[in-house]
Amino acid sequence: MQPEVHVPVASSVNPTVRRRRLGQELRRLRELKGMTAEEVAERLLVSQSKISRLENGRRSISQRDVRDLCGVYEVEDVRIVDSLMQMAKDSRQQGWWHSFGDIPYSVYIGLETDAASLRVYDPQVVPGLLQTRQYAEALITGALPETALADVEKRVQVRLRRQERISAPENPLRLWTVMDESAVRRVVGNRSLMRDQLEHLVEQSQLPHVTVQVIPFDMGAHPGLNGQYAILEFPDAADSSVVYIEGVTSDLYLEKANDVQKYSVMYEHLRAQALNVDQSRQFIADIAKEYAR
Repeated sequence: MQPEVHVPVASSVNPTVRRRRLGQELRRLRELKGMTAEEVAERLLVSQSKISRLENGRRSISQRDVRDLCGVYEVEDVRIVDSLMQMAKDSRQQGWWHSFGDIPYSVYIGLETDAASLRVYDPQVVPGLLQTRQYAEALITGALPETALADVEKRVQVRLRRQERISAPENPLRLWTVMDESAVRRVVGNRSLMRDQLEHLVEQSQLPHVTVQVIPFDMGAHPGLNGQYAILEFPDAADSSVVYIEGVTSDLYLEKANDVQKYSVMYEHLRAQALNVDQSRQFIADIAKEYAR
């Protein structure tokens, strides 16, 4: 009996998520066949890394790739093959972010665009989805001093476009962010800019689907000292949660259930050690007043 394939509705899935689902299905077919990625690579005369990238959704999947893999896995049901071929075709479409050219974290943007909820921890800066335009410009310019002004503007535009998920009238992104006190104390740009940023942060924190908490310095050591990360969760049960860790030259995506569980537990500890929602809002407002003086 041929295995069933879960095929989502094309119109409701962006190309990044569609590629990820297709990769998961191809991995499942390989495992049902009892083959290793190395064995498949040898059969198709390709590298093992290509098979791995196809399965983890980090590489574009062509219809020819799907056809060849279905041949190796001896998938005889034409409906399954056609469904996978259609998923491959859909996965090669471009998302809104492609119109901005080469974006270094485009895979993450694709995932964030389709996520139902996002949990973010940032020890250094205000998370991108809650930044003002001026703060984003100053932050990107300072963090990437050799970046051309046109590229800075492009990154800012992408960031502002991502923020539309927060203000979406239907199914807005459920955002939970925990920041270290240093994120609101660090003067990015100037004190006036920081006042505006923190006032914006207070305003956004009052939205019913946005939660902001701060871990003060006097809390001492806590689980978030190792650095920034985000946990993305999706509305479709077929899409497993992803832990995203941003890097300087490359990003890390953790999808194994055990890894996601560890980071989720760590996030619960961060939430527990942070000031509660009302205390955090007052804490940020007080610092904004300091910048206003």
